[in-house]
Amino acid sequence: MRQISFLQVDRQFQSIKNEVMIAIADVIDRGQFILGKEVEEFEKEVADYLKVNYAVSVANGTDALVLALRALNIGSGDEVITTPFTFFATAEAISRVGATPIFIDIDEDTLNLDPFLIEKHITSKTKAILPVHLFGQSCDLKKIGTIAKKYNLYVIEDACQAFGASYEDKKIGTIGDIGCFSFFPTKNFSTIGDGGLVVSNNPTIAQKIKKLRHHGSTKKYFHDEVGYNSRLDELHAAILRICLKKIDSWNNKRIELAHSYEDHLKGLNTIKLPLQKDTVKSHVYHLYCVECYNRNELMQYLGTCGIASGIYYPLPLHLQEVYRGLGYKKGDLPIAESKADRVLAIPLHPFLSNEEQLYIVKALQKFKDGESQ
Repeated sequence: MRQISFLQVDRQFQSIKNEVMIAIADVIDRGQFILGKEVEEFEKEVADYLKVNYAVSVANGTDALVLALRALNIGSGDEVITTPFTFFATAEAISRVGATPIFIDIDEDTLNLDPFLIEKHITSKTKAILPVHLFGQSCDLKKIGTIAKKYNLYVIEDACQAFGASYEDKKIGTIGDIGCFSFFPTKNFSTIGDGGLVVSNNPTIAQKIKKLRHHGSTKKYFHDEVGYNSRLDELHAAILRICLKKIDSWNNKRIELAHSYEDHLKGLNTIKLPLQKDTVKSHVYHLYCVECYNRNELMQYLGTCGIASGIYYPLPLHLQEVYRGLGYKKGDLPIAESKADRVLAIPLHPFLSNEEQLYIVKALQKFKDGESQ
């Protein structure tokens, strides 16, 4: 029986292994491993790619969010509006700086934060909106930005799943006050470990992030505030410089495969396909997620066919034990809760072969036809 892995990150890095090994050797030979040439060049190159004034690399995507909140002086007593349907790090970062996450429901089609629900949750304590570009698809930043301007709020883009995606004519992460990215190995743009990035067009914010990532210091052994040890290693920066040259072709392949799924699977009444937006890369398909009412049965069936799949996310953040004290209960955010029971990610990555995709398509069609019974 054929075996098809879910993400297959090894294929991506095997494709650039020779370049990576040369880059690693150069770093070792140079002998500078923290905040050296590779980090400096990477920050310049990624800022140029995103067309943003400042890019500051950090240790991981979670730290990127934490430092972004700290840079905006958001902390105890403040509220930040965000989505309950995302990875825990989004809300965790808000909590780590002492602020309170305010969860609102999501859009039925995009699964992103529903901008039309934001205003009624704004209070005197609200300081920011933190939208997540879920699974690689842009949020409605125009509507969110209009609300933020009206109420004098910050917008922090969690773009950890959406590097390379665009909203209208701008790259995701560069439209709000701050954008945050993750380079975790499974992300579209990744390294062979952890890494993160904070971007902004505001020089004061960028300088604050640089200080916070380095123990609250701008001069060795002199510290203005309590910061973090959150720096991107030279080795990871060297690898990311290689991957940056490939990211557009990798994202284009993801989009191509997503459109192929759409062409083959549209019309099936057993699954709902993700919303296909316009062709200006507003969705770069970090994950390709379908919806199915009998998801567990579908997941089990795909497993018997040798096809790996994944559940994102089984329990919305507002119902997590850690946030019991916020007073949310089941039924408060019905769309997020229903999606948690239905969403299933199927294999999609730049190195998924056409033959493998066709095998997955046929399996899904058989499930539809009842042949899986």
